[in-house]
Formats: sequence, structure tokens, C-alpha cells
Amino acid sequence: MALHLGRLSAGSCWRAARGGRGGLCAWPGRCTAARLCRFPGAAGTKQCRGLGHIPTAGGGPRLGTGLTAALAGLAGLAGLAAAAFGHVERAEMVPRSSGARSPLSGTPEEDDELTRRCSCFMAPPVTDLRELRRRPSDMKTKMELLILETQAQVCQALAQVDGGARFSVDRWERKEGGGGISCVLQDGHVFEKAGVSISVVHGNLSEEAAKQMRSRGKILKTKDGKLPFSALGVSSVIHPKNPHAPTVHFNYRYFEVEEADGNKQWWFGGGCDLTPTYLNQDDAVHFHRTLKEACDRHGPDLYPKFKKWCDDYFFIVHRGERRGIGGIFFDDLDSPSKEEVFHFVQSCAQAVVPSYIPLVKKHCDDSFTPREKLWQQLRRGRYVEFNLLYDRGTKFGLFTPGSRIESILMSLPLTARWEYMHSTPENSKEAEILEVLRHPRDWVH
Repeated sequence: MALHLGRLSAGSCWRAARGGRGGLCAWPGRCTAARLCRFPGAAGTKQCRGLGHIPTAGGGPRLGTGLTAALAGLAGLAGLAAAAFGHVERAEMVPRSSGARSPLSGTPEEDDELTRRCSCFMAPPVTDLRELRRRPSDMKTKMELLILETQAQVCQALAQVDGGARFSVDRWERKEGGGGISCVLQDGHVFEKAGVSISVVHGNLSEEAAKQMRSRGKILKTKDGKLPFSALGVSSVIHPKNPHAPTVHFNYRYFEVEEADGNKQWWFGGGCDLTPTYLNQDDAVHFHRTLKEACDRHGPDLYPKFKKWCDDYFFIVHRGERRGIGGIFFDDLDSPSKEEVFHFVQSCAQAVVPSYIPLVKKHCDDSFTPREKLWQQLRRGRYVEFNLLYDRGTKFGLFTPGSRIESILMSLPLTARWEYMHSTPENSKEAEILEVLRHPRDWVH
């Protein structure tokens, strides 16, 4: 069941308080949206050979994205729930009752910096804080804090832009191990639908999942047919109402598999891509330049490589066009070191808000015609086509018994349209964006 802000849940809840134009912000003075949740003494970036050394047998995109996304979907990455709207609100975590202890609280010695940092989040971490304290240097701990912080930062930014949004916060558990937190906003002032979800799951890989991994070159040793795994990720799709404000999608994830001999294989994946209804050159340049700057901090070859990968992956074969104007996309990233790749993913996650939010602010109040709204609905039809026909995670989840359909289909817009034999006039704004979708451009040179 979706937990609306202001309702009680087991142990704690989000209490909504009237605010000004602030959006969702927990514990004023305790945290800032820009601060990273990081343990004291965590290792920083070290000099080593560049990222992006990803050997592939086939030379093209591999199955990691679909598998990881499907596992997240099977775990219930994002529950769809109608969100109520009022004024912009400030949310705070409060005990369920005076006698109940918040999940973020512990003994006095445990009321530490980790607790204060976690108070920024939309909900307490999936993993118990005592467990997180026991393994501060473990990559699963670092990744869980990163995705929770990313979720909170994006939700706060969306609420500020919408000017009256109230998020539905859906905290769920997976009986096989782990759980997640889904934050969904629907029918807002600016956003028709925006979902930002995190997943922290573990268990044993299915034989089908193991086969998919082996098919892309991974050698996995099972014990009694079992292959323990952990998957952590943040995923979001944001659909504004105004046809001049673009849709955005991002996903960043970490996957770990333990083989029979105790050896652990790990990799990261993710990306961020923009889908405008109409082409705005300045918007495209801003979006790609922001992502390039994030990539360039870790190597000059990363943005061009991952930009091309993005253009190739989001291709609607039967239409002969891309879903949008791209961004970056990568998968199975496991070199040069776990720490270095993590810091790269961290930089990419931090680039989401500055790459996208200025574009929505710029266009959310633009005037538009019925014809432009119609074109937006037709383009959303293309979005649906790609996700249902070609997205590996969606297909894997839909054909896997026991999957959570609401989570798998979170990325779909509330509304879309198909018209028989629709054609676009030559030299029109609609024809302009189609040309770019059929022939990707270099936006930063």
C-alpha cells in the first residue's frame, strides 16, 4: 500500500507541514541536498587507469541493463499509487507514537553522523542501520546511501518546481530478501507523472538470470544450483505536462554475485537520457554538456563512448528512430577499480538535477497549442512502444512469474496516443525532431 505523506507506517512516517515554496525538505539545518552521505574516512578517488574498459564479445549493448532492471522490477522497484496534491510541503520523519522508536534511532552512541545524514532521505534505509555501521567500507553500504540521497535530491527538486506536489512514498519488502522505496507524484501542477524509486534486494539468481549473464561472457560457478546476488539501484522517469518540457529517465545500479568458491563478481551500470517532444538546441546542448562534464572528471573518452552506446540502445527498430536525443548509457562497468567506478557513478548521479531541472523550469509555463499537445501524446506512444517491445528489463520482467507488474510499468506515461497513418508536414517543428531522432547529433562539439 502506498504511504502518503502524513500517514503513519510501522515505526515512523512522513509528517507533512505547510511550507512556502520549499518542496520536500527533511530536518532543516541537519542536511543539505548537495551533501553526500559518506562515512568518515571513506576512501576518495585514486589515480588509476581510466574507466570504460569494457570488453564485449558482440561489440554492442549487453544484457546487464535488462537483467538488473528486471530484478529490480521483480522486487517491486516502484509501486504506482495516486498522489494527493496541495501546497508545497515540508516532510519530517516522526515516531509513530510517543512510545515508538524511529528506525533511524538507536542507543545514544548510535545517534551519530550516519543517523543525521540518513535523516535527509525520503524514508529510512532498507538495510538496518546497525548493519550499515558494521560494514562502512562495503560497496553495498556506499551504494545504498548514494541511491537514497539521489532519490531525496531529485524528489526535493521536483517538488520545488511543481509548486504544489505531494509525493506518495511506498516502502515495500521483498520476501526473498531486501526491499525498496518508491516515491511517485501524479497529476501535479507541472508533472503528469514522476517516479523516483530505489531498490536494495538480495537472494539467489534464477537459472534464467544466470543464463543471461553467461550469454554475455560471464563465467559463474554455482553451488547446488544456487548463485547468491545483491542488486542496488535508483531509477526514475519524469513526464511533465507541458509539451515543451522534456521527459527524462535515469538509472544507476550496482550488482554483485558470489560464486561457489567465494569469489565475488561485481559491476555497475546506468545512464541518463532526454526525450523532448520538440527540439530545443539550447536544451540539448545544456543536457549533454552537463553529462559530459560529469564524465570528463573521470576520463575524456567516457562521454563519447557512453553517448554512442545510449544512441544505439534507445533505438525503436520498427520505427527507424531513437526514443529521444540520448545522453549516456553504460553497463557491466567493472574496471579499473570498484572505488573508481563508484565515484564515476556518483558524479553521474549528481549531474541529474543540474542537467534536467533547469529545462523544466524554463518551459513549464510555456504556452502551447492543441496540435502541440497532440504531438506530445503521439511521441509518448513511441515511448511506450520502446519500453514494451525493446527494453530488456521490461520484457524480462513481464515474462517472469511472480514479477510485480506495477513496478515494471512505472516508466510508462499516464497518457499516450496512436493515430492511424499519422504524417508530419515537411519543414515543421515535428519534422525537425524526427530528423534528429533518425540521425543522432553531436551536441557538445
